[in-house]
Amino acid sequence: MADRDASEPPGPAAAAELRDFLSEVPAPAAVGHRIVHSGPHLTGHTLIDARVRALLADVADLAPLHVTPALPVVDAARELLPDVPHVACFDTVFHKDLPAEARTYAVPERWRAEYGLRRYGFHGLSYSWALQRTAQALGRPVDNLQVVLAHMGGGCSACAVRNGRSVDTTMGLTPLEGLVMSRRSGSLDPGALLWLQRRHGLSTDELDDALHRHSGLLGLSGTSGDTRDLVRARAEGDAAAALALATFTLSCRRGIASMAASLDRLDALVFTGEIGEDQPEVREEICSALTVLGVRGGLLVPELEELMREGLRRIDQAGRGVPVLVVATGETQQIAAETRRVLGM
Repeated sequence: MADRDASEPPGPAAAAELRDFLSEVPAPAAVGHRIVHSGPHLTGHTLIDARVRALLADVADLAPLHVTPALPVVDAARELLPDVPHVACFDTVFHKDLPAEARTYAVPERWRAEYGLRRYGFHGLSYSWALQRTAQALGRPVDNLQVVLAHMGGGCSACAVRNGRSVDTTMGLTPLEGLVMSRRSGSLDPGALLWLQRRHGLSTDELDDALHRHSGLLGLSGTSGDTRDLVRARAEGDAAAALALATFTLSCRRGIASMAASLDRLDALVFTGEIGEDQPEVREEICSALTVLGVRGGLLVPELEELMREGLRRIDQAGRGVPVLVVATGETQQIAAETRRVLGM
């Protein structure tokens, strides 16, 4: 009915911006909040009360780019709309039933039992939406699908879904693990971090800032974390941009292939997220080098406006291999659906 988008994370002005927005739209019956990390004590989408709010604060350091700026918005919304229910919708819930072998790190038992070190997985709201849309597009029930979903945007991950359930994913305890991302490093040899600390004296804060904000495509290219910029720069002969894109697409292929290893068959490969939606060069470079999985290149290139209007498009050449689909990101719609479900609406 109405929307308001911002290009920057929420800041001190978020409460005023939210108040202005609410003055222009019909009064909401409920509020759904995207919260990236649920932590160990919340395993489903849930009403936000004092206990839940405290638990969210306790896990903010596990997703500092997401949960930390989200909580002031939760507080502002609850203050501005005290008489309507507020629901926390978690990206981790989609992965809550990961098999033990997929969620467990090979670390000492104390780290796992006492510290709670485990894989959670993220982008679950996006995956929930993409999975339902994929089932519709293929005309098959969700519980009879084995697919790899790839969410590629500012953050990137891949997920293996077997019969409607997440059975493996590339992100881990935090959203820093896995694929190369826009500004985040993705997986890195843990020994490299120890070496940087011991040999070069980098502090925890320095490592945190570098790995979350100055790595990934930005760190590789030195100019941009946006694949659209890098595709243009590569065409103009920028070697750093070319290396950034080659490293990124290889990382995506590795992630997709590793997820396929958790399936019996591959019914479809699905792209979503900003890069997945509107970067045909990246999709092509990923798929043309995945012939080992039965995926083929020569993908169709739908118009972005048509894709956004229709919500999904099959882009493989019919009969040439595993179906490849693009699904327009539907996190907002999924939050609405989960909020209604929690409230019995």
